[in-house]
Amino acid sequence: MYICIELLSTMDKRELKEAITALKKEKNAVILGHYYQREEIQDISDYIGDSLALSREAQRCENDIIVFCGVHFMAETAKILNPSRKVLLPDMEAGCSLADSCPTEKFRAFKEAHPDHIVVSYINCTAEIKALSDLICTSGNAEKLIHAIPEEQKIIFAPDKNLGGYINSVTGRNMLLWDGVCMVHDAMRAEQVMQLKAAHPDARVIAHPECNAALLQVADFIGSTKAMLNYIHSCGYGKFIVATETGILCEMKKNNPDKEFFTVSATDSRNCNCADCSYMKLNTLEKLYRCLKDESPEIVMSEDLMNQARKPIEKMLQMSKSLGIIK
Repeated sequence: MYICIELLSTMDKRELKEAITALKKEKNAVILGHYYQREEIQDISDYIGDSLALSREAQRCENDIIVFCGVHFMAETAKILNPSRKVLLPDMEAGCSLADSCPTEKFRAFKEAHPDHIVVSYINCTAEIKALSDLICTSGNAEKLIHAIPEEQKIIFAPDKNLGGYINSVTGRNMLLWDGVCMVHDAMRAEQVMQLKAAHPDARVIAHPECNAALLQVADFIGSTKAMLNYIHSCGYGKFIVATETGILCEMKKNNPDKEFFTVSATDSRNCNCADCSYMKLNTLEKLYRCLKDESPEIVMSEDLMNQARKPIEKMLQMSKSLGIIK
């Protein structure tokens, strides 16, 4: 089922979704959608999750084509873990401010200046940074993985200084932090959280550890996207002040229709969408259709880069299994 490109702009979301579904079946493709994607992208995705969960889901599926509706480093990770599959990204411009904050050559020099340190990198980084790392972590497993590393071992943590600082605070470590941040999470302010808290005193503050330290200090719960979803579902509270990218609200509201959510932005303006990641929102239904039709843009990396980047990811998975974090 192919549609003239000129007609795409005249189609409503329902028609586009029907066309994408037909094309997906024809191409034997699977669509993976990150929690931060547009609601219509999440609706049509076969699986929704964080970047690592989706990449592991890609390993389990048997489809010929993997369409990763997220940002570039996520699609890279899916390709690294599935080198024989065709991995597509609807918009190749869907980058990441955090990944961009860690240029390869500058980080290589930083690493070489500290030869007695191992490198633990947050999965939100480029394939090149992964290849320079000894271990990869996620926001959900970082604390346990760092605890498992001998205390005498010096560590460079990259690229997120906020996540690294939080892990230092809860583990008692003194990791050397690369000076990188997610521009969306770092821009959220504790002052706005307190304003929302004053307006909704019975609401619980939940925050992603990519937020700055001042905001994390006023949070009732700190955790990864998946941890926040689990917390909301299992706790007895009915109102939440949410300090993370707004795309997560789709899943939160779907699973908890009886609960209220208030989002934290980067300013005091109630009309501000500063908690939206502009990169995440680049993927649209129109781009998803074109991506499937043309089987492009495709994630392409050298075999050597994929092999080097896969090693610290596999080490993370092995450690996570031995620590009981994953099965």
